[in-house]
Formats: sequence, C-alpha cells, structure tokens
Amino acid sequence: MPTRANSIDIPVGGDHIAGTLVGPDTLVPGVLLVHGWDGSQEQHIARAHEIATLGCICLTFDLRGHVRHQDLRDTVTREDNLQDLLAAYDLLVGHPAVDPAAVAIVGSSYGGYLAAVATTLRKVRWLALRVPALYKDDDWQVPKSRLNREELRAYRRSAVRPEGNRALAACSRFRGGVLVVESEHDPIVPRETVQSYVAAFTQPASLTYRMIAGADHGLSERSWRQAYTAVLVDWIGEMLLSARAGHAGAAAEAPIATIGEQALGESD
Repeated sequence: MPTRANSIDIPVGGDHIAGTLVGPDTLVPGVLLVHGWDGSQEQHIARAHEIATLGCICLTFDLRGHVRHQDLRDTVTREDNLQDLLAAYDLLVGHPAVDPAAVAIVGSSYGGYLAAVATTLRKVRWLALRVPALYKDDDWQVPKSRLNREELRAYRRSAVRPEGNRALAACSRFRGGVLVVESEHDPIVPRETVQSYVAAFTQPASLTYRMIAGADHGLSERSWRQAYTAVLVDWIGEMLLSARAGHAGAAAEAPIATIGEQALGESD
C-alpha cells in the first residue's frame, strides 16, 4: 500500500520538536456543517455521523454568538461569523486525512448564507444549502441581532439578482455540485428567496433542488428532520460516486423534484 508523510511540530514543555506523520496514501472528502442563527452544532451531530459512514470526515462547530459565546449574541456580525466558518474550514482541511480538493459545505438558513459567501474565499467542491437566508450587503458590519426584521422580510420576498448581493454573486460563480432544500411552509425564508438562490446558480456542475412537504423553517417535526437527513446523505453519496467515476453523474441530470408525504429535516 502506498504511503505519504507529513512533517509536523510537536509542542512539548514550551518548545517544539520535529516529527513526521506517516500514513496510508488515501485521502477522504471533508464535510463542514454550519448551523443557523440561534442554532448550534448539536443539531448536526447525528447527521454528521451518517455522512461519515460514506467515508468522509465531518466537522460541526458553534458560531460565535451561540452556546459558549452566547454573551456575544448582540454584538456579533456577519463578518465575525464568516471568520468562524473560515477558521473551521481551515481546521478541517488541515486534517491529514482530508482531501483539500474534495470539501463540501452544508449550511442551514444563516449558515447557508455564510456558506455561499465562503465559496469565494476557500476551495469548495460541493455546496448544500437548506432554506438559505438572504441579507443586504450594505449592513454587513451591523450586529446580526440588530438588523431590521421588517426590512429583511420585504427584501427576502423580492426577486434579488446576483449582481446586487454578495451571497448570490458567489453562487453565480460557483462551479461545483449544488443541493438546495426548501421547506414548504417557511415564514422566515420564503419561496422567493429560495428561487433567488436557485436562479443564481448559472454554471454549477450539477444542481439538485428538493422541497420538504409541509415543513416549517426549523424542521420542528422529527419526520421533517429525518427527511432532510435522508436527502442530504443521499445527495452526498451521489456526489462521491460521481467524483470517483470522474463525471457529474446522475445528480446533474435529475429533474427538479419535490419530496412528498414521505419527505424527510432540522432545527435552526
């Protein structure tokens, strides 16, 4: 079996000693899961375990303003949380078993918005967005909790073009595999917002859209959470098979579809 070696520094007693990490020359995909506003990594732990069975290394994390850093909720900005995501990405890609050319970012709601922006700053092969939120560019540095909610609702119900929004502009340049998941009854991220995202992807390697029938924004029922997990795991499995075969695969050719009563979900 072929092997590879990585030089490393080992901290010890306030100093560092040199080492060489040797292992099989086999790299696996990395998957970064990003929660939404008022969510946490806990929502994605079980999902990450399922994805890991496909032969991936997954990383979940808590954005600042949540859980351990709840005290920052009223001051944290989108820039702060984008830096959280990038730091988590760099940690994942730094894992010696992760293939830096095979990284997926999975984002829900606010996390989906940040994930889209991150594709312009890091190498991302696959992008999964569940009910991705949308925000105006001109208040980027305003603390997230202080954004005008009525203004946001109106903005999300309008048709937003990529040239007027940082996240959608990122989507328009993304060339990897894409999954977009909508909730049928979502008062926070309406259909118009999801359609703006779907329309923005003009040159992906593949684009798969799914709607979870009857679901709300946070996937408050277990069946909806299970439905979303099944959709996500199946899609990642298809992407990995296609990558190994060296082509876009079935996901690129599949028609846009809706998950019906057996639809499978999550909470933000």
